[in-house]
Amino acid sequence: VSITPPHHPPSSHPPSSRMLSDQQKIGVLLMGFGIFFTFFGVILLFDRGLLAIGNLLFLAGVCVGLGGRKTMNFFFQKRKIRGTTCFLFGIFLVITGWAFIGICVEAFGFINLFGDFFPVAFAFLKRMPIIGSFFNLPGVKQLFDRYVTGSSLPL
Repeated sequence: VSITPPHHPPSSHPPSSRMLSDQQKIGVLLMGFGIFFTFFGVILLFDRGLLAIGNLLFLAGVCVGLGGRKTMNFFFQKRKIRGTTCFLFGIFLVITGWAFIGICVEAFGFINLFGDFFPVAFAFLKRMPIIGSFFNLPGVKQLFDRYVTGSSLPL
């Protein structure tokens, strides 16, 4: 009797495209810390130090995760220049002490810069075990289904 392993159909993507490189993992980690520090700074009534650290970590994470050239290409696309300007000016305002106004300007820039990623993020969250059940609730599902149309990254 010969035992043969079960046949798994080949994936349409090569294995290297499904995994992150070490550099990308470090970038994601830095962005995660940046988001955490920014969120914590907002919770602590717009603490300037935490917001500045969060902003710098987030930018460092984007640079490390994408690489220098892709980061420059992403931030300085003609259609994203308004978002880039607001995002960087908001960071400048936070660092110079205008934390609340800086976060508002930065949020506007963030939405303009990274708004294309929201459908991809929502699609990813819908596939997660615990969070996915929340996104599949009747009212929430109709709301987010409008925004989740594609699953490719806009790079």
